[in-house]
Amino acid sequence: MFLREVMGLIKIDAREVSELLRGEVPTPVGTTSDIPLPVDEARPEWFQLVQRRLRSQHYAYNTELAYLDLLDRFVVFHDGRDPRGLGTNEVRGFLEHLAVERNVAASLQNQAFSALLFAMVKVYEIQLGDLNGTARAKGDQRLPLVLTVGEVQRLLVEVAGIPLLVSQLLYGSGLRLKEALRLRIKDVDFEYRQLVIRDTKGREDRVTYLPEAVAGELRAQVDAAERMHAADLETGHGRVWLPFALAEKYPHADRELGWQYVFPSPRLAVDPRSRTVRRHHLGESSVQKAVKRALGAAGIRKPASCHTLQHSFATHLLEAGTNIRTVQELLGHKDVSTTMIYTHVLNRPGVSGRSPLDVGLV
Repeated sequence: MFLREVMGLIKIDAREVSELLRGEVPTPVGTTSDIPLPVDEARPEWFQLVQRRLRSQHYAYNTELAYLDLLDRFVVFHDGRDPRGLGTNEVRGFLEHLAVERNVAASLQNQAFSALLFAMVKVYEIQLGDLNGTARAKGDQRLPLVLTVGEVQRLLVEVAGIPLLVSQLLYGSGLRLKEALRLRIKDVDFEYRQLVIRDTKGREDRVTYLPEAVAGELRAQVDAAERMHAADLETGHGRVWLPFALAEKYPHADRELGWQYVFPSPRLAVDPRSRTVRRHHLGESSVQKAVKRALGAAGIRKPASCHTLQHSFATHLLEAGTNIRTVQELLGHKDVSTTMIYTHVLNRPGVSGRSPLDVGLV
């Protein structure tokens, strides 16, 4: 009542409260173009410069954390020296340290290269020389783990609630866990029985199945998310994170129902970058823990995970005779050779013929 009646805050916002306590003029809720990008002022200038550029270019928050962590490790490797005074030899030395001494995965070394390239070239404007001779980490040659149809059924029996619905979408629609949790209400099409997956791993939209077996449960979940959003609006909240610069282009879109997550978090949270109070989507760990418990309860000894359900989706479609190009589109693979890896459990076109033990040659 004090904030509303005395301070004049019609819609309570954590950022406005903190600004008033500091004696500043509060920034109107719903506008983002004039909000300065907050950075960690306790860190050195070289760190703040990279953090500010990552945020101004709308990099994903997880990418920001990974890049800054690798930049920190680069600085520690070179005895705390300012990275703005380093160059090609220092970058090569760090990358080779990761590959040779730390024996990291090829993906981590590639991410370290991307992080340093971003910081050194785009932020510090240091031109790096030829890095082609850098020792490379060995790439993974592993085949994807796949559950049988029976194992999937046993697994799903042991999951309940929202984790069950999410798991059914992973297997029934071929989604990655983040793609399922980031589903917006506007991207669920019940009439056409399809899901539109936005901002995917390859930065391209794609369309996939909305399984009829879960259409009723999914509609009920959308209705529950709608009720939660209506309650948030009544308390002065109801905002959601928007990708890229949509929040600036459409100032009120973050309160529209269509942009809300299908699987919202049970609690509000403060955005770590803009300091805005929002309702994010459900956390990944809740589904991951539920699937892990279900694997044990179902007696499945394979080291499976949520991502295994997407692998199983692709493999079982190919086993059922689905064209590999169709599977490629459903998964959003740019090259069919990526989809071909799922043929490893089939007699076509992977391992052909039969074992000599099965045909009586021994």
